[in-house]
Amino acid sequence: MEIRPVRYDHPDAIKLNELVQQEYVRRYGDPDKTVLDPEMFAPPNGTYLLAYEDAMPLATGGWRRNENLAEGYAVGDAEIKRMFVVTEARGRGLARRILAALEADARAAGRTRMVLETGTQQPEALALYASSGYAPAEKFGFYRAYEDSRCMAKPLTDA
Repeated sequence: MEIRPVRYDHPDAIKLNELVQQEYVRRYGDPDKTVLDPEMFAPPNGTYLLAYEDAMPLATGGWRRNENLAEGYAVGDAEIKRMFVVTEARGRGLARRILAALEADARAAGRTRMVLETGTQQPEALALYASSGYAPAEKFGFYRAYEDSRCMAKPLTDA
């Protein structure tokens, strides 16, 4: 398995993004309405990763710099977006590997806190983040007023 950075508009990223949107529709009834642009994931303000095995894209995830104080973010925040593993590759630790790579990249880019938003209909995501050191955080972002939204954060510094 190989994890490599790609543009958010790379054909394989688009393919997996379509699958994750289908997953959101299945779980919540609607796709994620957060507006994302490929430039949001361009270094040094973010990165987008794909995990491949035998040239097949199996997992994805990205982080983007987001310091929009009006939406509840803080200076130094890196926001995780589009974490996803295709159904047939789940349970193999791919999400955990993508998450660790995203954290390392954000830390190297000078980000001080990793934040994310997920929901109550994604118990496996909530478990992954909790077991990776993420704690509940004050709500932020597009879905901050939604009852089933859950925001989490993890410091990327030792202090």
